[in-house]
Amino acid sequence: MSHSAFFYGTLMHPAILRRVIGHEGSELQICPAVLLEHTRHKIKHADYPAVIPYSDSRILFEESGRGDLSPEDRTVRGTLVQGLNDRDISLLDLFEGDEYTRDVVAVHPLGPLAQLSPASDQMHTAPRAAPASTQTLGAQPDAGDATTDAYVVPRTAPKLPPLQQLAPAVYAQTYIYADSLSGLSAELWSYDDFVRESAWKWVGGSPVLGEYYAEVDRRREMEGKTLKGDGVR
Repeated sequence: MSHSAFFYGTLMHPAILRRVIGHEGSELQICPAVLLEHTRHKIKHADYPAVIPYSDSRILFEESGRGDLSPEDRTVRGTLVQGLNDRDISLLDLFEGDEYTRDVVAVHPLGPLAQLSPASDQMHTAPRAAPASTQTLGAQPDAGDATTDAYVVPRTAPKLPPLQQLAPAVYAQTYIYADSLSGLSAELWSYDDFVRESAWKWVGGSPVLGEYYAEVDRRREMEGKTLKGDGVR
């Protein structure tokens, strides 16, 4: 059975996704996407995010004195991946652990689907800039081009289109935070933060990639029992 999924944390990067599912993902299609009426938060004492419906997170904002968010702020940027199989989903469940539940949500693509780029020396050399064709919404990058990684995890965050101009929604599975709201900060873990502070860890010659690979393997060995909150994702 084929599955679609929406990722919003470290799994946004193809290298980490490949490591989790254990294969090159040659059958997968991927593109940037956005989830509406949800918010992505920093988890206290952790550096990976949590996503929850705005109907739940508004309690955090009220307690912090922030008040209601604008519709634009009630969005989560991430990646849409199509073509996952049953085993891929089982391994993703293990990686996400019991802090999260896998739910079906409606997400809006922010560009055309592209073939997941093959693993290559791109992860060990200086990353190339995305081609001009992938910097414009609606342009199709070359199939199998190694710059697909730059397409879905760009070096700078492109501006989100007006919500009324988004592409039609498609259904996908995503991982919603299931632990207590007391473990979350009212501070949003934004897409801009991801691009600026984290994306560099997974592209180019950074040795940090090995640390995330080790974390992927450790989580698989834990068989999904991750509620201790001591991991890095």
